[in-house]
Amino acid sequence: MDYTAPQSGFRQHPKMRMRNTSMEGAEPSQLFDDTSVPPGAQAAGFPGQGVGATVYPAQTLLSEPMSNLAMAYGTSLAHQSKDLVEKNLDRFLPISKLKYYFAVDTVYVGKKLGLLVFPYMHQNWEVIYQQDTPVAPRFDINAPDLYIPVMGFITYILVAGLAFGTQDRFSPEILGMQASSALVWLIMEVLVVLLSLYVVTVNTDLTTIDLVAFSGYKYVGMIVGVVAGLLFGPTGYYLGLLWCSLSIFIFMIRTLRLKLLSEAAAQGTLFRGARNQLRMYLTMSIAAAQPLFMYCMTYHLVR
Repeated sequence: MDYTAPQSGFRQHPKMRMRNTSMEGAEPSQLFDDTSVPPGAQAAGFPGQGVGATVYPAQTLLSEPMSNLAMAYGTSLAHQSKDLVEKNLDRFLPISKLKYYFAVDTVYVGKKLGLLVFPYMHQNWEVIYQQDTPVAPRFDINAPDLYIPVMGFITYILVAGLAFGTQDRFSPEILGMQASSALVWLIMEVLVVLLSLYVVTVNTDLTTIDLVAFSGYKYVGMIVGVVAGLLFGPTGYYLGLLWCSLSIFIFMIRTLRLKLLSEAAAQGTLFRGARNQLRMYLTMSIAAAQPLFMYCMTYHLVR
């Protein structure tokens, strides 16, 4: 029995059914076009940039010859400025020479500390030279150095802070004043010695750094005196300071006489002439000033 669909109602056209079937398997169309990448950006030589990557003008600027020239000029200018600063700095602060005074090792420091406290048995006080240049301090115990004076200054400030703490007088202000006064006394001492050498007209190879080193050796005796005072009271302080004062006096006499009297000794007129007498007095004055400075900077630390 044949069934015939009613003619009334919706009737789908065959061509419309085929068009809808083909559109179901395709991707949905975009409402707007992608304009993030300009045409030909991938072919312009930007590897790794796909669809959706952004190209900035700075990326093309770095590849230009003018940018490379500016970078090369900037690097050259930086090197010239560095050389100029190092040259001018070396005029006022000879950093290359300072390396010599810090060329020490543990063996040298131990022997030099022993020499500063017990200089009585030491015989040869001459500095060793190699091709008219003194050898490094680690090879010669008689060579001056700055390591022991610098570390002695720092240790002296720490010991002074400990002494103030045991007396309930510690404060950052008083510790800063102690460090400032010690530094001022050191500078004044070096300036006075330089002025004295100029007045007496002594031809010597002593430099300003040498004088700073010799003047800084007294901090070792000051530390010994203060530590002895903290452990054994005023009696220990005076005994320790007396021993170290005598030691630094002998050390300075035997060291400086080879520097200040070397010209007179070479001429065979060590004890003749008024100028040589002035040199001897100057040597003894510098040596005698060390115990005085040691006492003035330590007596108030022990009570």
